[in-house]
Amino acid sequence: MVAKRIIPCLDVKDGRTVKGINFLGLKDVGDAVELGARYASEGADELVYLDISATFEGRKTFVDLVSSISERIDIPFTVGGGISSLSDAGRLLEAGADKITINSAALRNPDLVGDIAYHFGSQFVVVAIDARREGDRWAAMSDGGRRPTDKELFSWAREVQERGAGEILFTSMDHDGTRKGYPCDVFAQLCGSLSIPVIASGGAGSAEDIAEVLSEGKADAALAASIFHYGETTVRELKEYLFARGINVRL
Repeated sequence: MVAKRIIPCLDVKDGRTVKGINFLGLKDVGDAVELGARYASEGADELVYLDISATFEGRKTFVDLVSSISERIDIPFTVGGGISSLSDAGRLLEAGADKITINSAALRNPDLVGDIAYHFGSQFVVVAIDARREGDRWAAMSDGGRRPTDKELFSWAREVQERGAGEILFTSMDHDGTRKGYPCDVFAQLCGSLSIPVIASGGAGSAEDIAEVLSEGKADAALAASIFHYGETTVRELKEYLFARGINVRL
């Protein structure tokens, strides 16, 4: 059985790690490189760095930060934000990123998913989907959750899988930063409809929440931020809790 992964997420703005609720009200929680190095030393399986304002502000993810992360951290890390072309992805790969994640650019140009997968491999492409419940459907949002699209979570996830995405990173915008748990029923449905790994994001407030999304939600990995940033638990403590619950994690 493949081990479940624990992935601290660092939302980055101007080189600093920030955290908000429902993508708003951002607060500074520390240096992006230093925090990442700490999580790596605690046993994180991977890291995700998201330059959360890059797309909205029309900027590119800054390569210098990626180079600094690569120099300090010896576990795989994914970078996202402002990636809209093959050349953007290539620069990040050269700077040391193990994977890139695309969201808004994929919604605007779905062919980009296949182009990046063809040139750099499916394992390099993580498609992030930020979605919000609208009635009986989950609507995919672009531009850091600011703009609705005509894409629906489940059909869009299947489409990008067919186009060559190696993983899906699904964030429930309704749960993000609320610390009230993940929508496990939605994750279970999503994971059951795909053959590629799904990373759960948005809502972790406790070790129990993460245990639930990895078991009941069937997620392959859990992304979390607040519980690590604010020192409520360490990656090691979380993994020991999950292991005691019978969840297969690397200790």
